[in-house]
Amino acid sequence: MDRCLLSMINCALPRAGKMANLQRNSMAAKYPIESEGKHLDSFLNELEREHAVKEISGWQTGFVNLDRALDGILPGLYLLIGPPTCGKTSLAKQLLDQLAVHNNVPGVFFTLTETSKELRIKTLARLSGLESREIRRGSAYLLHWYGVPKAHYGDVNDLPPSWEKLKQSAREARSWLDLTYIVEHVANTDLREVEKCIGELRTATNSEKIFVIIDDCQRLGQRDQTLADRLPIVVEKLQEMAVNLRTPIFATWPDLGEIGESQPQAWSEKVASPDVILVLETDQERTKKLTEPNQALTLHIVKNRGGDKGKLAFDFYPAFSKFVEVES
Repeated sequence: MDRCLLSMINCALPRAGKMANLQRNSMAAKYPIESEGKHLDSFLNELEREHAVKEISGWQTGFVNLDRALDGILPGLYLLIGPPTCGKTSLAKQLLDQLAVHNNVPGVFFTLTETSKELRIKTLARLSGLESREIRRGSAYLLHWYGVPKAHYGDVNDLPPSWEKLKQSAREARSWLDLTYIVEHVANTDLREVEKCIGELRTATNSEKIFVIIDDCQRLGQRDQTLADRLPIVVEKLQEMAVNLRTPIFATWPDLGEIGESQPQAWSEKVASPDVILVLETDQERTKKLTEPNQALTLHIVKNRGGDKGKLAFDFYPAFSKFVEVES
């Protein structure tokens, strides 16, 4: 054990003769023995001060049907599972942005694969209606492609799809973008570093509750283990972190077929820890009605400790990194 740490531990321990006395006093101070009847009046007063009538208990996601099913976003672990290219990262980034917009709460996106630049492009594409690939090519390309001179417009709806529209969309989002953070992590990042960073953000934002997204959380496990072996270990640690920090953690996990679960419901039996398990699946029949590469997806809520189970329908527009809730 580290000598400095050992010294701190030794200093914190009382001499044996004083142990019993110290324990009794500290326990009484930390955990006062008071009945629920004594707390009743103060708790009722606290509830009475909540004048706003809420349809859901937790934070709004910006998706009405998802809010109703989940009862909003509450502290705990949310696990999103889906195959590659189905839009897990785009959905997670959209949720982060929409929680900041609708709830005025800070959020952090831990990316273990995508760059911060790509994640910012996803947000700008969704906000501006410009395709991600066009944004990557920069303002010169946009102005040349659309033949639009640099100009300033009063109403964003009157703007042509140009660099000016992109900049105005970004300016209008600044108020809530100030609440969101992207943290890029290098190889061998572990959960201790993630938890430390969340603590630093809590201090910086002066907020106890932060919406935390961990994309591709399987990379927090041991690289020499299969996904099937990593799954219960990583998820258990994330659940413990969510409980300890008393904050919502939304983590994505890839379905590469290694675990061999063909039915979405089977995932709820594979991992017991999460409060909510969501599984994205392509709706082949509905996708045929959309223009390629747009996808129709079903979001299965296969586990939900705080609300309903079931399924919701979404359309995913990859060019704009945008999910739209539709009636199934």
